[in-house]
Amino acid sequence: MPYVNIRITREGATAAQKQQLIKGVTDLLADVLGKNPKTTFVIIDEVETDNWGIGGEAVTELRKKQP
Repeated sequence: MPYVNIRITREGATAAQKQQLIKGVTDLLADVLGKNPKTTFVIIDEVETDNWGIGGEAVTELRKKQP
């Protein structure tokens, strides 16, 4: 019973994109490890950019610096 947790920043991923992630991960586990898709759990957590840091800075601040 695989459990996969995907964490992304909350920056507008659509329902269709999330569905594509869920299906893609499920299919990958079935293809590579022979796991049953009916017992594969995929959870997507969206994290506010203020709550996600890289290199000592919040993603919100890093995004402001990008051209």
